[in-house]
Amino acid sequence: MGATLSGLADGSTGNGVGIGPGLGDIPESCVAKVFLHLTPPEICNLARLNRAFRGAASSDSVWDKKLPGNYRDLLDLLPPERYRNLSKKDIFALLSRPVAFHDGNKEVWVDRESGRVCMSISARAMAITGIDDRRYWNWVPTEESRFHEVAYLQQIWWFEVDGTVKFPLPADIYTLSFRLHLGRFSKRLGRRVCSFEHTHGWDITPVKFELSTSDGQQASSECCLDEAEQDELSRNHKRGYWIDYKVGEFIVTDPEPAMEVRFSMKQIDCTHSKGGLCVDSVYIIPSDLRQQNRRALK
Repeated sequence: MGATLSGLADGSTGNGVGIGPGLGDIPESCVAKVFLHLTPPEICNLARLNRAFRGAASSDSVWDKKLPGNYRDLLDLLPPERYRNLSKKDIFALLSRPVAFHDGNKEVWVDRESGRVCMSISARAMAITGIDDRRYWNWVPTEESRFHEVAYLQQIWWFEVDGTVKFPLPADIYTLSFRLHLGRFSKRLGRRVCSFEHTHGWDITPVKFELSTSDGQQASSECCLDEAEQDELSRNHKRGYWIDYKVGEFIVTDPEPAMEVRFSMKQIDCTHSKGGLCVDSVYIIPSDLRQQNRRALK
């Protein structure tokens, strides 16, 4: 395959005999027009073929179409020296890595495949009932969170987590979800182990998830975080794994003015206590992109 592409690129067969025009004879402007219909990874792969492809793959006109319409709002979160004099290709590469804001407790980035905007909000940026009382909650450092720590609940009666974010998201349909984990995890002798010593109460009453937006949109869902019945072999399949719990969807039709999104999860049935839960973050991701990512993991 490599020899075939090489031959097409220089207009010759594998043994050096000329066969007429090759990919190297295509004008760079034509290649750039083709690149407008390809994904960023595909463009970067084809850039290795020849000089014309390499030139087109560095063209600002190509990468300007791959960047989201509000990419300058993302750049405004960075010091000017980080992006001054960068090409559009380099700006895309810069923004495809997480850009932190709100004291590092929120991140926004551009998806490398689609150029669409995604966001994550850490537990630190949320209002959590009883978070300052170590009898109930602890902050646990971990490499399993993009924010390097999670909030771990030992036991509480009134469970409530609230958050809000205001950002000029590009026009799209977004899904908001909580990333949660039943049980406390750690590493022992290089292996991941989970303790469910404090895990209880999540199979009695469902947790209620809600979101609302500044333009009047609302969504909600309910889910029991634990399973009442356990399989003899796999025990409880919800324990010991990070699970994304979908709250709902909302639509952005115009990034200006910036939409405010409020979200929460509650289980305030005070007839029983609950505990043994890790709260990592909230994700806001374009809805069909989230579905593609879920299929890729299966």
